[in-house]
Amino acid sequence: MKVLVTGGAGYIGSIATEMLIDAGHEVAVFDNLELGHEEALDPRALFIKGDLRDYDSIATAMAQVAPDAVMHFAAYALVPESMEKPEIYFRNNVFGGINLAEAMYKHGVDKIVFSSTCATYGQPEKIPIAEDTPQSPTNPYGESKLMFEQTLNWYRKLHGFKTIFLRYFNVCGASERCGEDHAVESHLIPLVLQVALGQREKIFIYGDDYNTPDGTCVRDYIHVKDLIAAHILALSLEESNIFNLGVGNGFSVKEVIESARKVTGHAIPAELAPRRAGDPDELVAASGKAQEVLGWKPQYTDMNDIVASAWKWHQAHPNGYEG
Repeated sequence: MKVLVTGGAGYIGSIATEMLIDAGHEVAVFDNLELGHEEALDPRALFIKGDLRDYDSIATAMAQVAPDAVMHFAAYALVPESMEKPEIYFRNNVFGGINLAEAMYKHGVDKIVFSSTCATYGQPEKIPIAEDTPQSPTNPYGESKLMFEQTLNWYRKLHGFKTIFLRYFNVCGASERCGEDHAVESHLIPLVLQVALGQREKIFIYGDDYNTPDGTCVRDYIHVKDLIAAHILALSLEESNIFNLGVGNGFSVKEVIESARKVTGHAIPAELAPRRAGDPDELVAASGKAQEVLGWKPQYTDMNDIVASAWKWHQAHPNGYEG
């Protein structure tokens, strides 16, 4: 298939581009390079620099590429920032998304695989989290993703779009070529590895009195290559659907830190800090639907393997792409 990847210079989008091309698909990347990295662009893909907030920009790209489907990764994704600057999240994630949907409609493209998030569920009462869990976001980031899901639902009803929503849990790991390099790093595994690299003095554990076996928050960590494998399978769907993408079991903050110590051979000092507001005890996906419908099976289920893939990339890129 010919696939237009929005946000293809970012962490997940760059690995999606790499794996799509490896699987035999033709890929064009649309990215404004605001948060992505030119060095992460796959040279085998057509690159179009543009911004979704500019309708003419994405409409021109859609006409040029004439894709069979769109994989949409381009978004702002920092929860704390969304609480401080909600307007930029709605402008980028919702208004930019509407421009994308309208450009698709005007140019006869009717299939989209959308990078959504478990943040649309808010703080669910039941774990593991299934796709029919009520959606009640607790921050503007999650709300912006839900609003674009709702927008696409109307394009499905009114214009016959085929919409596949993939709601991510904690994405991690790296490919041989691409890894995580954020201007503001908020993810646990790269933060822990920065300690091992000598770039941070210690890692903070925000609370150890949660209702979990060791008192620290539990999260479902899905390797980015497993995540993208599900996206590629979703391309073959001829009907709209929704899938939660997680492994189906969780690891605590302490377990992730201990795994990093084992993999890197570094002590990685940890210091207890006060809880952060709004952190749920546990977030774990019910992943059976993706496995049953898509025939998807995650390959990285051991935290040591996940950390090892990230560690290999960070050792080769200690200063990220800029280095």
